Amino acid sequence: MESRPLLIVDGANVVGSRPDGWWRDRAGAAARLRDALLPVAERGVPPELDPPVEVVLVLEGAARGVPGVPGVRVVAAPGSGDDTMVELVAAAPERRRLVVTADRELRARVGALGAEVYGPRWLRPEPGGRGS
Repeated sequence: MESRPLLIVDGANVVGSRPDGWWRDRAGAAARLRDALLPVAERGVPPELDPPVEVVLVLEGAARGVPGVPGVRVVAAPGSGDDTMVELVAAAPERRRLVVTADRELRARVGALGAEVYGPRWLRPEPGGRGS
């Protein structure tokens, strides 16, 4: 039985949470997010999430081809990214599962399965502190 918490990141939602020109290069923006998640596997997200953490980045659409790297597993959603994240949460009922998204419907779906839900700023804090 896996004891590390499972952190599932809604790639499209987190990338889209900042108007930094991501729409010009969706795959590049997803790769930058993937790389920014690397320290989370070892360090967690203090104070809410202690390490070590299994980090899964779910990608869809034009970002689907971005590969995983050691420390961040990338799952290319074959259809809906939301459905893929729900499946990942449902497949690990014995683990602590955390989902990062601002999508209200997805928050409700994974929350009903017992996952903790955080907003994009939890991973990418804005100046002045954390938000959810």
